[in-house]
Parts: sequence; structure tokens; C-alpha cells
Amino acid sequence: MATTQAKPAKRPLPMAADLYGDIEPSPKSTWRGLFPGLAVVAAGTLSAGFISDHYGAPLTLMALLIGLALNFLNADARLHDGLSFASRSLLRWGIVLVGVRVTFGQIMALGPVALLSVVVIVALVIGVGVLAARRFGFDSAFGVLAGGAVAICGASAALALATTLGERRASQAQLTIVLVGISAMSAAAMVLYPILAHAMMLTDLQAGFMLGAAIHDVAQTLGAGYAFSPGAGDIAAIVKLTRVALLAPVLAVVVLFLPNEGGKTKGPGVPWFVIGFFVVAGVHSLGIIPPLVATGAEKLATAALAAAVTATAIRSPMRQLLEAGPKPLLVIGAATVAALVLAGLAAVFVIG
Repeated sequence: MATTQAKPAKRPLPMAADLYGDIEPSPKSTWRGLFPGLAVVAAGTLSAGFISDHYGAPLTLMALLIGLALNFLNADARLHDGLSFASRSLLRWGIVLVGVRVTFGQIMALGPVALLSVVVIVALVIGVGVLAARRFGFDSAFGVLAGGAVAICGASAALALATTLGERRASQAQLTIVLVGISAMSAAAMVLYPILAHAMMLTDLQAGFMLGAAIHDVAQTLGAGYAFSPGAGDIAAIVKLTRVALLAPVLAVVVLFLPNEGGKTKGPGVPWFVIGFFVVAGVHSLGIIPPLVATGAEKLATAALAAAVTATAIRSPMRQLLEAGPKPLLVIGAATVAALVLAGLAAVFVIG
């Protein structure tokens, strides 16, 4: 008698920073459903604020550490909707409001050489990912997946690239390990890179460029930048959002050289929060935002970003990192080191 074998269920993707909303659906929940997760995020963020105010520690760093300490709460499904809302929606609006702290003068001060440096760093990091993948026995597609996630915007870039490559080239298992590795390494980078920037005695401009060009996810980039100094945080935001905007052209190049088996693939364009950031910065540059409104917007941006960092840390899939073999993580690690070295060299010799 013939028997049919059921297909194994796909392993769920780890929850991570998801700027485009394509890794997991937006929570369709009432405020009552969002409340438990938001209450935990609020408690953690307020605790971070208390420590920051009383002991002079960076707010975003404290939010990250408290979030990681509360990581075990991610096992409670009742918190998922609120945590998802905080780590994604609050992050997006926080990015838009950060535009109040930036002017077009600061953006122009970076100059075309700095912007060209960002493009070169992104291309070289993806290239390192491909070379490392081949060295450790993977194909070029996995190198593009891992290198692109490190080079552009972390988890969101990973999923966009995996969708473009197709499952035959980038399996869900490979995507999962990239998401896990990116989440863990980005969290570590947020803590360690500002310390390195201080040790290198970088200026705010240099540190902001290095952090913005080297760290994987947006939340951790902003957290690291503002942990160094407010000025560095503003520069890091500009540089990082420039990297985010490069996702669309990178996907176009991938489609050109590695078209997926399904035919045409439509990748995401420039996300609305990146456009919103530059629009707010442009309005602020005109000097038409009242000082009281600007101050309130800055405080809201600080609170929203701290809450997003707390939620992202709580949701980080640390347990899954232990289940992965070392080789895929070595590919991600090679791209991560390349991004840091290239960004540091550019900060010292080009930006400096």
C-alpha cells in the first residue's frame, strides 16, 4: 500500500529588525493586544532612562542591555504583537523624527567623496561575502545573501535578497542563519564599535561615518551613534539611511547577474521612512519649525528609538544562534569584519 510522506513544515523565521514589513506580517491587533508587549518595552525603556539620567550611561546602550536581559520574555506569545509594533513602527517613526536634528548643511558637509565611499564599501563587503562563501564551501548566492545583509540594512536586506535569488539558490535554512547571525553581530557591534571609535580617538564626524557605514541594522546603528555622541548619531543616521537606499539598485544588479528561477522579481524601493527623514531634515533646514516643536520632536525621537532598541533586543533570536554550525557564521563574520575595516579606513583617511 502506497504511503504519502508529508512535507516537513518550514522552520519559522526568527524575529528580527524588519524595516519593510516583509519578514513577518504587521500585527493586526487591538490596543488591548498590543498593551502587554508595549508595557514591557515601556518598563525596560524607562529603566534605561533612569540609569542614564542618574549615572550618565548612554540611553540606547542601557536600552540594549536591559532588552537582552529580558530576552527570555520573547517566549511569551502574548507579548509578540506589542514587541513587533515597538521594534518596527516606533523605529520607523523615530527615524523620521531624527530628521529634526539634521540639516541639509550636515548632509552636504559629508560631500560626494563620503557618499561614493559608502557605495564602494557596500560593493566590497558583498564581494568579501561571496569570496568567503566560496572559501567555506558555499555557492556565490549565499555569499550575496550574507554579504548583502551586512552591507546594506541587515535582516530586511537579507529577506529581499533571498526573495530575489529564489529558494533554489538561497534556502529558508540559509536565510534563517543569516537573520540569526545578523541580529547577534549587530547587537554586539552596537556595544563594541563606539568603544573602538573612542579608542581610535575619532571625531564626531569620523565616528558617525564609521558606525553608519559598518553596523548592520538601523536600530543598532543609531543606538551606537548616539551612544558615542549626539553629533555622531546624526551623521550615523545619514550614512546608514544612504546604505538603506542602496537596497533597490543592489537588487537590480542581483537580478541582472543572478536572475531567480521564477522570472521577474520586484524588489522594494526606497522606504517611506527614509524619504520622511530627508523631508523633515529639509524642512528643518529652512528654519520654519518652531524651537518648542523641534525640541519636542527630538525628545520623541529619542524615546521612540530607545523603545525600538529595547524591543529589538528582547526579540533577538539568541537561542537559535547556538543551533547553527560555525561555517555560515564565519561567512557573515568575514563580511562584518570587512565592513568595519573599510569603514574605519574611510573614516580616518577619507573623512578625516
